[in-house]
Amino acid sequence: MAHRPKNTVLLETASIDRDSFEPAYAQLANILRQNMVEGLLRPGSQLPSEAQLVERYGVSAMTVRRAINILVDQGVVTAEQGRGTFVKPVTLSAATFQLGQLENLFGNREGTNVQLLETRIVAADERVARKLAIHEGKRTIYMRRLLWNDNEPAFYHREYLIYDPTRPIVEAELEVTALQQLFSGTSEARSETGITSSLLKHGEISMEATLLDEEEARLLKVLQPMAAFCFEHLFYDFDDKPVSWGWFIGRADRLRFTTQVGLINA
Repeated sequence: MAHRPKNTVLLETASIDRDSFEPAYAQLANILRQNMVEGLLRPGSQLPSEAQLVERYGVSAMTVRRAINILVDQGVVTAEQGRGTFVKPVTLSAATFQLGQLENLFGNREGTNVQLLETRIVAADERVARKLAIHEGKRTIYMRRLLWNDNEPAFYHREYLIYDPTRPIVEAELEVTALQQLFSGTSEARSETGITSSLLKHGEISMEATLLDEEEARLLKVLQPMAAFCFEHLFYDFDDKPVSWGWFIGRADRLRFTTQVGLINA
């Protein structure tokens, strides 16, 4: 079995490959990051100076700066004016949780089906009006859906949409949620001229723990009490106006979110 070289060997043998298609600044950033992974540059320690890196790796000062900027953007080092560049310590506040599991559930169009339970026009109450930035009492479209994944109910979805009498709801909008469209990259509409344009500019998604109520437990085919995740969403159009507000309720035993804290080998 081959053994990994020790840190001192890694430090001595690391160099810039002039024949590589990868830019020198990217290579240097990877070398410095690998030194952090191997423990040669530890949290709180100072990186070699710009002059030292120029001499050690035979690159220009501009290359060194670009490499450092990459590491700063990645959040692994911090540059302090007049002092130098330091390896950032591991902090939980820097941890991010990806929505990969949600994408697997929502983005798999073949394994996911949407069952429309209800759609009707309702007057916006105070909460709906506040979320959608409209006057209380204004008409909105209310929809309830059940999302099935691999023949099992996965999410119960309730949503309020801005009502636009000039743009009737088409069948495709009833069968696919906006979150599915975002994961699959198909949040678009086709105009009468045949030009396709995106409907959504950006959105906000928040998650909190909850317990399924009687209706939710019945639709998701579980017994109470059952823990669940609630994903509240608010989507905006290209005029930065809210167009959709709602929430997905999913069983907690169907979802698990993980994250990586600190640096690991690539």
